[in-house]
Amino acid sequence: MPVSRQIPVIMSEMQAAADVLQDIGWGVSVFGSARIKPESPWYALAEAVGQRLANAGLPVIAGGGPGIMEAANKGAFNAGGQSIGLNIKLPHETKNNMFQTHSLEFEYFYSRKATFFMHSAAYIALPGGFGTLDELFEVLTLIQTGKIPAAPVVLMGTAYWVGLIDWIKTELETSGLIGPNDIDLMVLTDDVDEAMRCIESFIRNKADELGYEAIIPE
Repeated sequence: MPVSRQIPVIMSEMQAAADVLQDIGWGVSVFGSARIKPESPWYALAEAVGQRLANAGLPVIAGGGPGIMEAANKGAFNAGGQSIGLNIKLPHETKNNMFQTHSLEFEYFYSRKATFFMHSAAYIALPGGFGTLDELFEVLTLIQTGKIPAAPVVLMGTAYWVGLIDWIKTELETSGLIGPNDIDLMVLTDDVDEAMRCIESFIRNKADELGYEAIIPE
């Protein structure tokens, strides 16, 4: 499709998402692979994360597909929370998961990713492939450059992420390709309690400054 025809579709997708999410408020985006099976411990971890976020009154924003996305939506949905799915149309991923209180459809990754970043007060990344890495590094870049507000970025599934963290420290930080404190933009943990403390503490401390209005009940 020519770019001139893509732009109106992208704009309409972003506007439709904004119309829905403005009444929900700030949420927490959960990234991760569609290929993770329900029997995986990472699926169970994502489901527990979704449940805890919902119990804290925080809407969960996930990709709407299977795997980690389904697990996060499922945890939030079954806990009675807001469970938002940003569903992308892909030939190999034809079925949206059934655990969504709000389901949004996207033709383009651009408008889908922009929706994640425009409506999230924190981010959690679980194991995933190119798509998850794309989302993770884009949010880190946007925070690093001040294009979106500061926010916690929590990596869960330490056995998966530790090699990447070591490479970032060895290659990027040592070479001066990132700032000396940029690695601190990420928190690495498998502990749901620690992840929730990090997110809740940040939001409560920064709510007025960043405009996160009453998204965690007192």
